[in-house]
Amino acid sequence: MESLHDAALAESARITVTRVLNIKPGERALIVTNPSFDVFTISQYLYNALTEAGASAVMLVQPRKSQLDFAEEAVLAALASEPDAVLSISAGKIGKDRKGIAEPYTRGRESYTHIFDYLLYGKKSIRSVWSPSITLPIFSETVALDYDELRNTCLRLKALLDRAESVFITNAAGTRFKTSLKNRLGQSDDGDFTLPGSGGNLPAGEVFISPVVGASSGTIVFDGSISSHKGEIIIKEPVFAEVADGYVTDLSGGPEAAEVEESLRLAAEKAFQFEKAGNIPAGKAELYAKNARNIGEVGIGLNPKARIIGNMLVDEKVTRTCHIAIGHNYEDDAPALIHLDGLVKNPTMELTYEDGSKQTIMDQGNLLV
Repeated sequence: MESLHDAALAESARITVTRVLNIKPGERALIVTNPSFDVFTISQYLYNALTEAGASAVMLVQPRKSQLDFAEEAVLAALASEPDAVLSISAGKIGKDRKGIAEPYTRGRESYTHIFDYLLYGKKSIRSVWSPSITLPIFSETVALDYDELRNTCLRLKALLDRAESVFITNAAGTRFKTSLKNRLGQSDDGDFTLPGSGGNLPAGEVFISPVVGASSGTIVFDGSISSHKGEIIIKEPVFAEVADGYVTDLSGGPEAAEVEESLRLAAEKAFQFEKAGNIPAGKAELYAKNARNIGEVGIGLNPKARIIGNMLVDEKVTRTCHIAIGHNYEDDAPALIHLDGLVKNPTMELTYEDGSKQTIMDQGNLLV
């Protein structure tokens, strides 16, 4: 591949390959990207770094995909070949797996609607980084981190979330939200994706958990940025989300709230269209539609180089924030066609443990652990 001359991009690519993924000579690596300038350029730098590390690298280019689009069959076939490492460097998403949605892959008692998730979380035969909507500035500015410090912070927070029965989140904008975490395990996006079965975002820097389905209530005031079917929005007028029994029952605010509400409506409609076309199992459309309003994630941003820029890949990593997602969760017990993250700035987060004791892990945006 042609010579590339940006030193910062080359260094971020080198760190990704050698530190984050620890690619070894002879390993097979698959890059999936789009013809959009930024992600295609980043992919070229990664391809060069992979070959310099001695990997056998392949780069596939498919049209840009949204949360509701299907991946190209060639991409799914390449994933099914089980490369050692998969790098999804996409302007949007990698795309849904038509076959997997209709006939989920199984591993033991677990089922997966995408070949990628099956190989990563079920079979644990690949390791991966994924960077939806990454840009050249994000890649050059937020990948070079003190990964040892980040991993230690992630380990401490994950251990606390694993023990917690619930979390109560407040902020000055009016958030008062409680959700159950009982028997749920946190996940760590710490940039250590060196072993099969490990993977996460690049840039890294968050700990997150999927709340118990049906066990969230209160008011969330999104005041940082938020995802919609059209992309990310930097919030000017706060979005108020009322939550009862685990689902968003009302959204209010300005144009941002209206756009998110439209996203939830479209996701519910799409579920019935998918069922009619045979793209989700028969009889599941109502469940998918309902879960478009599910509380699917609570996460904490930990990347000191991240800033709110209207790109959720980096926004959700911003320190002094937490994010709460509406839609599909990471336990795969609330399937939906969307996953929309929203930022809450300067939150106070209080955990409650099984013995009734409480611990504040963040106070008005200041991390305490």
